[in-house]
Amino acid sequence: MSIRIAAATTDGKIINEHFGRASAFYIVELDESGYRFMEKRETAPVCGGGSHDDGAMAKNIALLDDCRAVLVSRAGPGAKRALELQGISVFEIGLPIDEALDKLRAYYYKMR
Repeated sequence: MSIRIAAATTDGKIINEHFGRASAFYIVELDESGYRFMEKRETAPVCGGGSHDDGAMAKNIALLDDCRAVLVSRAGPGAKRALELQGISVFEIGLPIDEALDKLRAYYYKMR
């Protein structure tokens, strides 16, 4: 069974974006044998100057509602809580996307 993962990245290679500042998420489908890129989803950044727009955050989370997890460099407590309430796990991890996906594959599919 495959799952979808959203990665917050500015370059499509490294997880280097804060959830609230992300202007796009790269969506990948992950399964026991590996992963494949599905699409790039544009979002509106919701953080600015130390505050955030709750309506915009809810809209971005809805855009990711088919994902099981998000990979971000950081996420604030409000965003983490809102994502987790929608059943989306948050992983703060600053790695190349392929390395992070290998770790997630091992985590979700109990591989060694």
